Amino acid sequence: MKLFKLANTFRNDESGAVTVDWVVLTAAIVGLGIAVYGVVSGGIQDIDNQLTGQAISTSFE
Repeated sequence: MKLFKLANTFRNDESGAVTVDWVVLTAAIVGLGIAVYGVVSGGIQDIDNQLTGQAISTSFE
């Protein structure tokens, strides 16, 4: 009878469920960050190329 009580206690214990929730949420945030990086990286390269090609005037004309 003690084995059944222990099995029921183990089955009803939800203390690890919070950890699973945090792992899933963290994975979703990391995945979203990687997706945003993939979308934005092309635009950042274009901005870098534009700024690199600019000349700075050091005198008044």
